[in-house]
Amino acid sequence: MGSVSLADQHATSLTQLRAGQDVDAVFACTRKDRLTTRNGSPYLALELRDRGGAVQARVFRDADLVGGRFERGDLVRVRGRVERFRDDLVLELNDVASVSDGVDPAQFLPSAYRDLDELDGFLEHLVGEVYDRRYRMLLDALLADRGLRERWRRAPCTINGHHAYLGGLLEHTVAVATLAQDLCQLHARLDADLLLSAAIVHDLGRTREFTYGASFGLTDEGRLLGHLTIGQQMLMERFERAGIDAERRLALLHCVSCHHGPGSARFGSVEAVALYRLNALDAGVKTVIDGGLAEASTR
Repeated sequence: MGSVSLADQHATSLTQLRAGQDVDAVFACTRKDRLTTRNGSPYLALELRDRGGAVQARVFRDADLVGGRFERGDLVRVRGRVERFRDDLVLELNDVASVSDGVDPAQFLPSAYRDLDELDGFLEHLVGEVYDRRYRMLLDALLADRGLRERWRRAPCTINGHHAYLGGLLEHTVAVATLAQDLCQLHARLDADLLLSAAIVHDLGRTREFTYGASFGLTDEGRLLGHLTIGQQMLMERFERAGIDAERRLALLHCVSCHHGPGSARFGSVEAVALYRLNALDAGVKTVIDGGLAEASTR
């Protein structure tokens, strides 16, 4: 049998491994347990993943030494051999070490089925539908920020909930903003510029909420502040440059801060209520699409 090399990892899925193959590749380590054999010797029991699936792996030789080179949640380079154990394939490994340079975590994380360039185009179109000059200046400035734009495309919307994959944030943003635009056609008394602007920026804080490795995690900022506070800070940093007056600032921040519900306060505008309902609608429907109808009875 041939070997699976590090250079070939893009074309080789864990689901394609066969007994007898040598393995030298990078995977995501999603489980790491130190156990002991019947004679009391330590060994490592691992789970390794890529987009193609998962496989169990074991390290018997120098288990404690090897175990000090990586942690669960790391991307790891492994060397060993594929063996068959009780009708299942298992990787018997000689070496495991954490890697970071030259490896894109996106190779190991779930991603959106929809084309991100297409979603980007929809986002630009929706920004073009905002006619209030001040809100439009703010949105144009956000889209012109290349670093922010890349994070917007990359981020999931949640870790374990709706749109929990790369590109999920952009997909959800476009969906909520599209619903907002349609709602404004039905209810002309809504402030369309406010609601559409709020829909576009309501989850902006998620662009700084997550880390990317073997799985999605939270940044310190995301863990301690959460995306609502982060998003409001990001907007306030840009208000002055966009010339946003106090009335518009308050109206937009209120919508953003209430899009999961007003908490102990009250809704102060119909646009805030609308954004809350539209956000919940897209999140709820997407959860059922991905998780099945059983999810609907739990919400």
